[in-house]
Amino acid sequence: MRILITGNMGYVGPLVLRRLRESHPEAVLIGYDIGYFAHCLTGSSRFPESRADEQYFGDIRQVPEKVLQGIDAIVHLCAISNDPMGAIYEDVTLAINHRASIELAVKAKRAGVKAFVFASSCSVYGFAEGGPRREEDALNPLTAYAKSKVGTEQDLASLASEAFTVTCLRFATACGMSDRLRLDLVLNDFVAGALVSKRINILSDGTPWRPLIHVRDMARAIDWAVRRDRHDGGTFLTINVGSDAWNYQVKDLAKAVAQFVPDVEISINRDAQPDKRSYRVNFDKFSKLAQGFLPVVDLQSAVKDLRDGLLSMKFHDPEFRTGELIRLVTLKRLREGGHLTDQLAWKEQASQ
Repeated sequence: MRILITGNMGYVGPLVLRRLRESHPEAVLIGYDIGYFAHCLTGSSRFPESRADEQYFGDIRQVPEKVLQGIDAIVHLCAISNDPMGAIYEDVTLAINHRASIELAVKAKRAGVKAFVFASSCSVYGFAEGGPRREEDALNPLTAYAKSKVGTEQDLASLASEAFTVTCLRFATACGMSDRLRLDLVLNDFVAGALVSKRINILSDGTPWRPLIHVRDMARAIDWAVRRDRHDGGTFLTINVGSDAWNYQVKDLAKAVAQFVPDVEISINRDAQPDKRSYRVNFDKFSKLAQGFLPVVDLQSAVKDLRDGLLSMKFHDPEFRTGELIRLVTLKRLREGGHLTDQLAWKEQASQ
């Protein structure tokens, strides 16, 4: 089996490579990444991409046909990966996350790829009052990032066939330690802030709901999706990925962090405007279909994992929100350094 992982040099990719290498030791694993965050290594004792058999560096908007030859399955992680980046680079977000994703899927189907696994997001639910959202419920994408995920899901549906199985994994909000840690995610930010300043600042009133999932469990779900037979969910499947136990209000995440980092003060902005992003999610379908690949990491373990990982790095930067572990900051520095165009292409390649 030959598996192509796009965006493998980001936050989730190293865990996916590790999982697939362990569970498919005979598979040929191939990475494809533009390399924005390749240098943002965090506490890794090994270069994550050494687990891949081949590594391509390239723009997802220009994937050469040769990369897809002989590929059996694609894990498509590549994306402009959060709301702040999407707000500043809205056109680029739609170009990369939506249009380039569909172009990749069209090329993949033509090349004979059998399985296409798309990393979508529960952010497609946006603001959702009432009970936890199921896959059939109305979507309410509020940001360019969320809208790009909805558009890609919709267009992938028309490409699925008996020979081309598509799985859209609507992931809960990621958290946990990685070889390329991001600190622009809610739980990761809380742990980092608690360690360096003994303070957790909640910008909202603390009541918004968020479903979370550990990056190791995201990798488990991707492993399941790569294996999924079309008779187990259909040729096209959109599915919420996470655990009902991981639906938390933001204030409860802060309290969980305070249990493992002593003497932490929690600051809540009780005068904040209501957070438009608040939703709980139902994961019954995933629990039924993905037996053996369900989440195993709980909130307490995730907090300890982050705390211990950051301490092992000797992390002590109180200004970390302006540092390279914030993805938007890294992109800004690359642009200011003259390395990227306004469309986030490498200038060296764009000028060729």
